[in-house]
Amino acid sequence: MKILTGNDLVTGDVTWWTGEGWSRHIEDAKDVGDQGDILAQVEEAARRVNTPYVIDADATPEGPRPAHIKDRIRALGPTVRPDLTLKPADPDAGSWVI
Repeated sequence: MKILTGNDLVTGDVTWWTGEGWSRHIEDAKDVGDQGDILAQVEEAARRVNTPYVIDADATPEGPRPAHIKDRIRALGPTVRPDLTLKPADPDAGSWVI
């Protein structure tokens, strides 16, 4: 199967084409077949999503599973934890300001 993914214009969140719109949940993604590239162009031109592209996926009982590891990791969601970031000028963090 082929599914369409992109990023939300406001938040940058990963989104998936549902057949009627965009969802942040890969479980909602629908097969776009050979219409994916055309659909991506239409959605990007309409400014509903940023940088959409078609990926290969396998249909599973839990929903689509991206075929490539990069896309599987992307489907899991944000991997950056704001609570673990260091403040650049925080002396307790061992940062140096010169």
